[in-house]
Amino acid sequence: MTEQTIKVVIVDDHQVVIDGFMARLQLEPDIDVIGTASNGIEALEVISQLDPDVILMDISMPIMNGIDATAQIKKQYPDAKVLMLTMHDNREYIMKVMQVGAMGYMLKEISAEKMVQAIKTVNQGATYFCETTSQTIFTQAAAPITAPEVNPLSRREEGILKHVAQGLSSKQIAKALDISYRTVETHRQNIKHKLDLHSTAELAKYALEKGLVD
Repeated sequence: MTEQTIKVVIVDDHQVVIDGFMARLQLEPDIDVIGTASNGIEALEVISQLDPDVILMDISMPIMNGIDATAQIKKQYPDAKVLMLTMHDNREYIMKVMQVGAMGYMLKEISAEKMVQAIKTVNQGATYFCETTSQTIFTQAAAPITAPEVNPLSRREEGILKHVAQGLSSKQIAKALDISYRTVETHRQNIKHKLDLHSTAELAKYALEKGLVD
């Protein structure tokens, strides 16, 4: 790598997609894919270790989706340059990812040439929207922008919150769900952040109010 080489991390839960992007980008002498991740939590770990210049981020992923991951990345690394790469041509998604700090949005069907252009544009500190995305923004601009009514917690987070409300420790939850203690702790922190709650008692109260436990 030279000093001008753009270091890229690809975050997507489909290995075939990652392989395809890497095949495209390895032909570029000034772009180097230095790491990959399959979900938002893995992305945070990889980014902390490798310090990439540009992060290609999918939206729909298990454990932690791309929107939540981008919000966390920008919180921890304000100068991080995140470029969303997705199948969702939806204005609400586009506006949401920009709100959390992404610098660009392009569809996975984008040509290799346009992908390289997007990476270089974002690396220079500018925003990038593929042509299809730009059309979506402007053709739907007359419609009111309202965030979709979604549950702030993923199914996994709801499951963990239910166990927390039942009085289980993180170790007990990890054993019950067959996941690592570290993953449980990460989910607990994400739940607190999303709900703006600060104690186990507050989490239990929320779970009761939402009918997650009897």
